[in-house]
Amino acid sequence: MKTVSFGQFTAPNVEPVTSDLDGWTPIEGKPSMKTWLEHVPEDGKFLTGYWEATPGTYKVSYNADELVHMFEGKATLTDSDGNSVTYQGGDSFMVEAGFSGTWKTEETVRKIFAIRMGEGVEAPFAA
Repeated sequence: MKTVSFGQFTAPNVEPVTSDLDGWTPIEGKPSMKTWLEHVPEDGKFLTGYWEATPGTYKVSYNADELVHMFEGKATLTDSDGNSVTYQGGDSFMVEAGFSGTWKTEETVRKIFAIRMGEGVEAPFAA
């Protein structure tokens, strides 16, 4: 059996990436984010780790599928047609590749994520 153990959110195994994700543009407030990439396989196609964001709104465009489990916080996702869903600590959800709209962090969000990259898709992190 092969397993991959993460650190804990309060003590990750790696240093965080502190730049905004590619495709995420701040449009309201002064949001910031940290991303801890706990596991990246050799082919780079399935990223997992932790993420934290402070209040504010980003215009977002997803080019990969993302499974999320929020430990803490509150965020509202609004698609380009104006449909909104609010998630809070304890919620799990998936954002499909092709989602375009806004991510509004209303209360600091702390989450675990799993991102499946499609063929020819680059990792969603600024270099």
